Amino acid sequence: MIEELDTFGTDAESIPGLDPSRFVRDICDRFHLIVRQLRDRHAGRNTLEMEDEYDVQDLLHALLYLYFDDIRDEEWTPSYAAGSSRIDFLLKNEQIIVETKKTRRGLSERELTDQLIIDIKRYQAYPNCEKLICFVYDPEGRLGNPRGIEGDLAGQHDALEVEILIRPISTT
Repeated sequence: MIEELDTFGTDAESIPGLDPSRFVRDICDRFHLIVRQLRDRHAGRNTLEMEDEYDVQDLLHALLYLYFDDIRDEEWTPSYAAGSSRIDFLLKNEQIIVETKKTRRGLSERELTDQLIIDIKRYQAYPNCEKLICFVYDPEGRLGNPRGIEGDLAGQHDALEVEILIRPISTT
């Protein structure tokens, strides 16, 4: 195993046959556990609180560096519906876009779904991108049917493969 690490390295793009989106999924799947661990700091020290979408982006950005070297944030998208926006993260070498959302009071399930639909349409026009991973952080379990949203929106959209990850996974 050490010989393989010396040969191939440890970042996502250097391991042949490995799906780099698996690393993104693993980070998203464990994101809530990491947030909870950060809350329990030694001697009550200050920590990063997940109060809004920017906090989620900051922590996710740091965690992506575990596996990816070239992480581009705030890349502009082509215009769609009379406007353009910025991509949260572009993993350029892997041709993966990562979009983040955080549920909150006042953001309905329908509004969140509409945002995701617009993002999917917008990113279909982004050049040299094969996959969109939308990470929705829902720590309070505000979404009534998260698996339904994932199932309805995930899949192939023209040349763009879309994956929706709503986490943490509710056990109720």
